[in-house]
Amino acid sequence: MTKKLALFDLDHTLIPLDSDHAWGQFTTALGWTDSDEFAQRNDAFYQQYKAGTLDIAEYMHFATAAIRRQGATKSEAAHADYMRAVIQNVIKSQALELVRSHQAAGDVVVIVTATNEFVTRPIAAAFGVQELIAINLQRDPATGWFTGEIAGTPSFREGKVTRMDQWLAERGWHWQEVESTFYSDSINDLPLLEKVTHPVATNPDERLRAIALARGWRILNLFQEDAAA
Repeated sequence: MTKKLALFDLDHTLIPLDSDHAWGQFTTALGWTDSDEFAQRNDAFYQQYKAGTLDIAEYMHFATAAIRRQGATKSEAAHADYMRAVIQNVIKSQALELVRSHQAAGDVVVIVTATNEFVTRPIAAAFGVQELIAINLQRDPATGWFTGEIAGTPSFREGKVTRMDQWLAERGWHWQEVESTFYSDSINDLPLLEKVTHPVATNPDERLRAIALARGWRILNLFQEDAAA
């Protein structure tokens, strides 16, 4: 039987915000960064992401600076607070139901995100998803904590295809042997959307919506009352 995969981007796809951007705002409110400087740079990086021009290595060094300064114990405690104060309040029933419908059908569900593993693993767990492909962070052998560098191929743009290739190979699977669906909002995810069997433009940005319309891809407006378009 053909294996079925349901792949999900995370930010603005399963949740109606950018989890890394929101985490930066949360840690700034804790006093971990200079509020004006951080907000300016954080917003600039976010605009670059939306425009498809983000330097992911530069951004990751910036995005992990606060937790590298604070260390593991304080950072993990703060993230637990972030989950309660921010993320739990934006996980919508329709997103949970979509994920669970694929799980109930026996599909292998994977979240494939360009946000780093520290921010996203607890969010994936909140959706009941064990399989997470996120940006892996290099750890200092001496301290066991993050260095600010990326480990391996970042799951960003074409890197999402590379990481999925690796994930499939680890299981002895091939694209030709699976029926795959990928839900994403972002033009940055066009390479993986073009790779899967069933691309679904989910809450799409303007450029992705235009491509989806031109190619006859399904469009899903997940956070509207009418979830089909």
